[in-house]
Amino acid sequence: MIIIPAIDLKEGKCVRLLQGRKEDVTVYSDDPAATARRWADAGAELIHIVDLDGAFSGEQKNLEAVRAIRESVDVKLELGGGIRDMERIDLLLDMGIDRVILGTIATEEPALVKNACTKHPDRIIIGIDAKDGKVAVRGWVEVTGHDATEFARTVEGHGAAGIVYTDISRDGMLSGPNVEATKNMADSVEIPVIASGGIKSIDDIENLLSAGGIWGAITGKAIYSGSLDVREAIALTRKHGN
Repeated sequence: MIIIPAIDLKEGKCVRLLQGRKEDVTVYSDDPAATARRWADAGAELIHIVDLDGAFSGEQKNLEAVRAIRESVDVKLELGGGIRDMERIDLLLDMGIDRVILGTIATEEPALVKNACTKHPDRIIIGIDAKDGKVAVRGWVEVTGHDATEFARTVEGHGAAGIVYTDISRDGMLSGPNVEATKNMADSVEIPVIASGGIKSIDDIENLLSAGGIWGAITGKAIYSGSLDVREAIALTRKHGN
């Protein structure tokens, strides 16, 4: 399992939202590139970026910040939020983003997911955000009738390279990740599953490692607030042979 620091972008700044509510925002930095360098210097192999403006509006508004991040670090980057068509997927990959994350559009246009996975093998991952086991879309504003685990199997069949699984009830709450649900999803598919939401401390990293089968863990608020040290978390996963 690898540790994946998160950079959430809103109006060009690094922020965190509470349970995805855009009105409950905390600004941590107005220099996303410097923040990325901080996590890269701490040993991160992959950084998770979300364009929150894009997630809510469907139109990405943080490309300048994304370019600055790409130019500032050599580590791999994955990006989601507001990616709705092949043209945008192509643009982001051409910019140097290593993997794009499709969320809302994956539930609405499965044909796009299939085509993107065929055109860009191993570079398309699916963000599955769930509330009470059901997929939520449009910046978590709408909860669909799709069962999260069944949807994971569906996108695996489309050729997705991996899944980012977020339990909305845990995100930004520092209440601990939903280890059981994440483990169940990881066991239900062959592609990598990344845990997201709720990580507070090194104990949570231990719990995810102990569950087994989880490919990575995204952490945001915990590393910005100081309740989790990135270097310590990375050292722990490497001690486990990851």
